[in-house]
Amino acid sequence: MTPAPLSPPWDVHRLPSAAGKSFLVTGGNAGIGYFVAEQLAATGAVVVLGCRDRGRAGAAMAAIRSRVPAARLRHLPLDLADLASVRGVADGLGLDRLDAVVHNAGVALDDPPRRTTEDGHELMFGVNHLGHVALTRALAPLLSAAPAARIVTVGSFAARSERLDPDDLQSLRDYRPSRTYGRSKLAQMSFAFELDRRLRARGSTLLSVVAHPGGALDSLTPPRPGVHAASRGTRLRALPAGLLLQGKDAGAWPIVRAVLDPRVRGGQLWGPRAFGLRGAPRLEPARAHMTDPAVAGHLWDASCDGAGVEAHLGLL
Repeated sequence: MTPAPLSPPWDVHRLPSAAGKSFLVTGGNAGIGYFVAEQLAATGAVVVLGCRDRGRAGAAMAAIRSRVPAARLRHLPLDLADLASVRGVADGLGLDRLDAVVHNAGVALDDPPRRTTEDGHELMFGVNHLGHVALTRALAPLLSAAPAARIVTVGSFAARSERLDPDDLQSLRDYRPSRTYGRSKLAQMSFAFELDRRLRARGSTLLSVVAHPGGALDSLTPPRPGVHAASRGTRLRALPAGLLLQGKDAGAWPIVRAVLDPRVRGGQLWGPRAFGLRGAPRLEPARAHMTDPAVAGHLWDASCDGAGVEAHLGLL
């Protein structure tokens, strides 16, 4: 018997065709999300940028088209801080199926005081996590209509050093902005791993995958007119940091691989190769506190309740 040919190594600069597929990237107008959208647009897929501001979405689409003239792009008005508005977003997509959603959008606050969403949730936990839980439920019919859809959750290096407090998920007693941000990202990652466990138990073809960008800095990111600019001096001063860190264009690589690579499996964690901070994407082990089933079970119930969705999410 002739052995099956080995799959070629993953090349971040030569992505496989995704013509005929549709992807939604939340926060696709800026930062990591912009570069995820730009790279996915080059595959021939329809790429939907989910963000609040129509003007910023237009600028991002113009920047993508300047590099990918044939890009097939759409804008979906999306405010993850307003759960009521999230519940109806699927109607605005104009698609009969969705092959992947990238849960990327988020906020990171640097200073007190503690702020809340329209629904009274702590802002970072509400936008970064609960908004995406509600979005998953809203997109359930479209994801289920695809033969092997993916939910790709963008985690963070910041989650490594944090632990969830089941009795204070929204930082009512202990609000420190950097800690609260890290915990919101940990909540996203823990929920995504738990989602995949539940999907596998049901024999679903839908995958839940986690990816993170490593150490991705604005100062190391190439310019994109109307989206991102850094002065020559800023870029030069950032060069030493490039030995350990990278720009947001490279930070998008693990996320794009999680969307496209047929070898990716549910429940996996993808990140940069060099110390989890920079380089080509690779599979890495998830830390025990990210996959603890007891913590995840409590988080699941609290998240679905907070997001105002059924525990089955329409997927289970």
